Amino acid sequence: MGMLAAADLRTVVERIASAQRAGAGILWGFGAHVIKTGLGPVLIDLMARGYVSALATNGAGIIHDFEIALSGATSEDVDETLGPGRFGMAEETGTLLNAAINAGVASGAGLGEAVATWLQASAPPFEHLSVVAAAGRLGIPVTVHVALGTDITHMHPNASGAALGEGSLRDFRRFVTNVARLEGGVYLNCGSAVILPEVFLKAVALARNRGIALAEMTTVNLDFVRLYRPQTNVVSRPTRESGRGYSLVGHHELMIPLLAAALIELDEPPR
Repeated sequence: MGMLAAADLRTVVERIASAQRAGAGILWGFGAHVIKTGLGPVLIDLMARGYVSALATNGAGIIHDFEIALSGATSEDVDETLGPGRFGMAEETGTLLNAAINAGVASGAGLGEAVATWLQASAPPFEHLSVVAAAGRLGIPVTVHVALGTDITHMHPNASGAALGEGSLRDFRRFVTNVARLEGGVYLNCGSAVILPEVFLKAVALARNRGIALAEMTTVNLDFVRLYRPQTNVVSRPTRESGRGYSLVGHHELMIPLLAAALIELDEPPR
C-alpha cells in the first residue's frame, strides 16, 4: 500500500468514526467473496461495536452466509463440478434457503429479514458465524438484492420467481430508506462489482428526488481491482457535488481486518 493509499485508509477510518459519534448512517454493502474468505466474524464484531447501521448484499452473499451458518464452511470448486453437472446442486442449500425465502416473503418480509428470521428460529450449529443472523439479533437492517438466474438456488425446483422478485423489491425500498440516512454518513461497497453499485446509484437518485441532499456523504469502494461500475456509481457520481469518494484497492481478507483493527484501536487505545 502506497503512502497516498494509506492516507485514504486513515481518512476512511476517521469518517466512519465521525459518523458513529454523530449517529449518522454507516451502511456496508458486501459481495459473496467477503463472506467466503471468512470475514463474517470481523463484520459481526464491528456490528456489535456500533460501526454498522445497515447491511446490504447480493444473492450469492446470502447463500455463502447461510451455508456457513448451517455447516461452518462454504466452498465449491466450480471447475471441478460444472462438467459433470454437480455445480450448485447441494440439496440442503437450495431446499432450505428457498423455503426460508418463500415463507418469509409470504409473511410480508423482504429477503434479508426472511433469512434472518429463519436462522433465528432454526438455530443452526454455526449461527454465531452468520452475519445475517447477527443482524437479526442486533436489530440491524439487512437487505438482499437479487438478479434472477445469477444464483445456484435459482436452479432448484422450489425457487419462486414471485417470492424472489417481491422480496428483493421490498429490500430495495428498505435500502433506499437506509441510504436516505447517509447525510454525513458512510457507504462502503466491498466486493460487489455490478449489483450493489447499480442499486446504490438508484437509491441515491430516489433519496435526492425526495429532497434529501445526502450532503457530506462519504463513499468507499474496497476491492482487489478497480472496476468501472463501483468507481463510477459508488466513488464518483454520488459525491460529485458534495462529500468525498474513496477507492481502496486490496484483498478483502487483508483490507477489511486492517480497517476493522483501526476502528477497534479507537475504542481500545494500546496501553
